[in-house]
Amino acid sequence: MLKILFSPSEGKITGGEEREEKLFGAPHARDEILSTYRDIILSSNEESIKALFGFKKFSECTPYIVDIFNSPLMHAIERYDGVAYDYLQYKEQDTLTQAYLREHTLIFSNLYGPILGGDTIANYKVKQGNSIGDIAPDKFYKECFSYQLDLYLGEHDILDLRAGYYDKFYKANKPFTTLKFLKNGKTVSHWAKAYRGIVLREVAKNKIESLDEFMKLEIENLLVHEIKQTKNKTEIVYNIVE
Repeated sequence: MLKILFSPSEGKITGGEEREEKLFGAPHARDEILSTYRDIILSSNEESIKALFGFKKFSECTPYIVDIFNSPLMHAIERYDGVAYDYLQYKEQDTLTQAYLREHTLIFSNLYGPILGGDTIANYKVKQGNSIGDIAPDKFYKECFSYQLDLYLGEHDILDLRAGYYDKFYKANKPFTTLKFLKNGKTVSHWAKAYRGIVLREVAKNKIESLDEFMKLEIENLLVHEIKQTKNKTEIVYNIVE
């Protein structure tokens, strides 16, 4: 089976009607970091809350001041609202494609760490790179979850569509494939987010189950420029043609 590693988004969709389910990984593995987050949010310390969220005005914090242990839940793949997710267009997909995304996508949250697309999470806010109290999420999850991820991904093909920052959370110890996007010979940044969403969408719509199948997948406006191999990493470099 193919597993796709994916980034979260700063933006979130509020609400949710899903029931609480066990998150990816060992029970209680997240208790410390989630409890610390909740304590900060419910502390009424405006400066601490603004610093955690990365906001300048406390009024911007209001949608996120909730008890995450008693909040509406939504599938992670639906919760995020950013460029990649705009192009993924989850809600516009048929039920089988949505089910594929919930099962095959592994998202690296700045609060929850590695979660499946189908895991149910609360609305939250942690600015990328910020600590939660004294806990650095990247170090916390790398230490607590790397072994579990190695076991979980051991028999699967890995397509890593994460932004480079999330390598800090987990680095695969087996062969994996990443993508790079060029336009007019230059590496793109904003459009890389868009095309990660497009690639994930097309992989899901075509129910791709292996890297061999992925290599045969034709994606509109993307042409393979070159393929680089370094140790256990295969990098497919695409030209964006429009």
